Amino acid sequence: MDLTYPVSYTAPIIYDDAAFEQLFKAHYKALHVYVNTMIRDEEMAEEIVQNRFMKFWEKRELLDIQTSVKAYLYKCVHNDTLNFLKHEKVKIRHQNFTMHSTVESEPASHRVELNELASRIQGAMEDLPEQCRLIFHMSRFEELKYREIADQLGLSIKTVETQMGKALRILRLKLVDFLVLLLLGVLFYKDFLN
Repeated sequence: MDLTYPVSYTAPIIYDDAAFEQLFKAHYKALHVYVNTMIRDEEMAEEIVQNRFMKFWEKRELLDIQTSVKAYLYKCVHNDTLNFLKHEKVKIRHQNFTMHSTVESEPASHRVELNELASRIQGAMEDLPEQCRLIFHMSRFEELKYREIADQLGLSIKTVETQMGKALRILRLKLVDFLVLLLLGVLFYKDFLN
């Protein structure tokens, strides 16, 4: 059976396996290359072309092809590929939305917790003795080493170490309730996600 029809010729319906196999062998590779140039994905191009041939075979009795079979197949795989690309765009938009909304919702809760922690630390620091508070601030917020703090304040390193130990003990006591709640929240949040 000759399947190379002129464009104006109405293609006959392909009822037998041999004619379909001949059609498949005649056009599959070229259609695959065509689809692959559009999507740059060998496997997906293969799937699109194979699905088109399956649909062609399943609906062979309903087909009314007014052009050549080749032109018909190219138009079909072209449309199938455009549909695939549209679907991929929708999937990407959905993934971006999901990722973006998750990223935005997480920092909001974290910001609240961090603001609360910062407020508690600030309050606890105000209760520290003046020299103790200054040394803690220089160490933790200005990131100075004990030697640098000692040199700037004219103190011994041992005094800086003692004052830092005192500051940490006081802060631990003042923040223990908040830190326990924060840790429980983190553990609950982690369990909630799993």
